[in-house]
Amino acid sequence: MSSTELVPRSFGTPRHWTHYLGSGPPDGPLMVFLHGWPSIALMWRAQMEAFATDGWRCIAPDLRGFGGSSAPTANDAYTIENVVADMAELHDHLGGKPAIWIGHDWGCVVAGALAAHHPQRSRGVVLTSLAYQPAGHALETLVPLVDRTIYPADRYPDGHWDYYRDYNTHFEAAVADLDADRRSSLASIFRSGSPESVGKVAPLAVVTRRGGRFGDAHRAPPTAPDPAVWPAADFDALVQAFEVIGFRPSCAWYLNDDAAVAYARQAPDHGRLSQPVLFVDGDFDQVCTIAGNSQGGPMRAACPDLTVVSVAAGHWLPLERDAEHIDAIRAWLRSKRLDGDAR
Repeated sequence: MSSTELVPRSFGTPRHWTHYLGSGPPDGPLMVFLHGWPSIALMWRAQMEAFATDGWRCIAPDLRGFGGSSAPTANDAYTIENVVADMAELHDHLGGKPAIWIGHDWGCVVAGALAAHHPQRSRGVVLTSLAYQPAGHALETLVPLVDRTIYPADRYPDGHWDYYRDYNTHFEAAVADLDADRRSSLASIFRSGSPESVGKVAPLAVVTRRGGRFGDAHRAPPTAPDPAVWPAADFDALVQAFEVIGFRPSCAWYLNDDAAVAYARQAPDHGRLSQPVLFVDGDFDQVCTIAGNSQGGPMRAACPDLTVVSVAAGHWLPLERDAEHIDAIRAWLRSKRLDGDAR
């Protein structure tokens, strides 16, 4: 068996069951990859193969509500505090040595919160496509950072976070629309970024006025997957995971804002991250870029050792620009002398 092969494993406690992928030498330094919405651990294939070759022990879990991990029925099971507890238990199972935690999208929220609440578990943090919010990732912390030159408050009160508000106000309908054709939903979501989108109103800013993500049709139009984002076989595996579990569990992550803010307030030193932090920004990410706006301000204030790198990509940067993403992480690891114990 090759050391770079992704091997499925599982670990359970009385409170949660985690399915995860592993690669690399079992005695290598630990690197943990956390996916976001709507994804699974398999999105990290290229990164895991590359860093396993470098000598890292690479682990990528399916977060709760995704893939092969537990998917509780209660919406309040999907608080960041619960997911951080899942990762802390998994980390103990893996030996508990301080790790490099790498997140994308909602995985960044988990990685940042874990580093803030459990700093001894982290040697460094890589955040991709979503900035760390030390006061908690919630509408009340995100909306004040909206770029009002693109999203005037009278027309776009929640700016590009309108889709987030839609989950909070029309949850059942939002989930039903996504579940109506899961393959096409996923294919329509995972699209390459475009420079033509920069500075323009994002489609996610008009979900409420359209009556849902897909408008009056209430289902995704037939859509072929973008081969520049997911390899075909991996996309099929993603679809199969959502065919089994549906969109409800993963969408419930959006329903726990009060808990997110309350949990953030419990972090020592106001959520300040003392570890080295790398933020990888997508130039064409209409929702999460920190370029030319104030969205990265709280992260800059809370992360004294912050490195920011931009890549010509959209929101799905780790997939559509995997080589550049890997290069950025490798360069940062070297610059921070975090790669010395990787073979």
